[in-house]
Amino acid sequence: MEALNTFVNDINGLVWGPPMLVLILGTGFFLMILLKFMPLRRIGTGFAMIWRGRHRGDAATGEISPFEALMTCLAATVGTGNIAGVATAIAVGGPGALFWMWCTALVGMATKYAEVVVAVHFREKDERGEHAGGPMYAIKNGLGRKWLWLGFAFAIFGGFAGFGIGNMVQVNSMAQALESTFSVPTWITGVVTMILIGLVILGGIKRIGAVAASLVPFMCVAYVLAGLVVLAVNAERIPEALDLIFTHAFSPIAATGGFAGAAVMAAIRFGVARGIFSNEAGLGSAGIAQAAGTTSNAVESGLIGMMGTFIDTIIICSITGLAIVCSGVWSSGESGAALSASAFEVSMPGIGGIILTIALVIFAFTTILGWSYYGEKCWEFLLGSRSTLPYRIVWVVAIPFGAVTQLDFAWLLADTLNGLMALPNLASLILLSPVIVKLTRDYFQNRASTGELSAQTK
Repeated sequence: MEALNTFVNDINGLVWGPPMLVLILGTGFFLMILLKFMPLRRIGTGFAMIWRGRHRGDAATGEISPFEALMTCLAATVGTGNIAGVATAIAVGGPGALFWMWCTALVGMATKYAEVVVAVHFREKDERGEHAGGPMYAIKNGLGRKWLWLGFAFAIFGGFAGFGIGNMVQVNSMAQALESTFSVPTWITGVVTMILIGLVILGGIKRIGAVAASLVPFMCVAYVLAGLVVLAVNAERIPEALDLIFTHAFSPIAATGGFAGAAVMAAIRFGVARGIFSNEAGLGSAGIAQAAGTTSNAVESGLIGMMGTFIDTIIICSITGLAIVCSGVWSSGESGAALSASAFEVSMPGIGGIILTIALVIFAFTTILGWSYYGEKCWEFLLGSRSTLPYRIVWVVAIPFGAVTQLDFAWLLADTLNGLMALPNLASLILLSPVIVKLTRDYFQNRASTGELSAQTK
């Protein structure tokens, strides 16, 4: 077992090492250049599309509304990475890591946009008449049979990674947090979560979308408001915190307090890696949910989808990171969720830790929902729709085991498979980039000629 652990650990070092991070960032920057920085210029349009996407529209073009599709994506991405992942990046790479998370998100908006565009453009209907899309279908229908092995590779990586990164690891974080803060036995968390998740996912994407649309906006707004209270308490330290972030994004930071010090490379590596882990730009997962949305145009879905990266990292991760740096606990030597909890507790004694625990539990719960659908579509691509019910049952049954077991190896393996998802996805985006550019150009030219675009953004 030790040899297997060492082997997977070595693979993980390669998967999440500098070459992969450069590949993900490089692909995003390449797409941003091809799109002439459209994702950054159209952030306002993206928010307008989200507002318009609250209505389902023609049921023949999808199963859930564009808004519900985005909330399903956010359900999967806004998770422990926004609390524990940001804290880990700062604990290891210093405050400068937050700057590189921001850069990852801004470049990642182009990647996320492209992922959604090809996912929706090349989606198809499954045996039940429901829309199915994602990198595997973009590869199958966009690149042809000679590239089909890439689609199978993505589905295999995603199908197995989901059980770790999107299921057992998430419920384990919930169980540990509830046991630590409220003394709730881990097995109770596992059983209750299993029942609640089962009631939702057995109803399919329509029920997942409905629950996500109700829960995700509430949890995001509530967490941001709590974070703003922390920043308000430490308002006088915000200029100093920003100075630390921007200064140490480009210069080493010395050891101080419990912080061991960090080189610039550590800030870049952990900022980029944790940023990607949080918003999943480059992994291809967002297109799976967006492909179920009711839409007649892939570009409109892409404009909505790219806002998931903006909301996840530029807004939510920034709240966590700034709270940690402003409160001064970043140099305490703590890491992960404990560091984020310290930031909230120091600023709001008696209730800060409780607020963060509740946020972590809700974030993890919604991640289990979102990833259940991602995994379902991966296995459906591999085995057909007959795999759906058995998959949902296995997914639900795995939850209590994740709550009560030690998951060091499961986390390592799932994290590795999660990173491997990026390889076939990024390859397909590069190969399909001419299609992405053409669809984007045609859409904006048509809207400009009819005056619809200006009307939408008013």
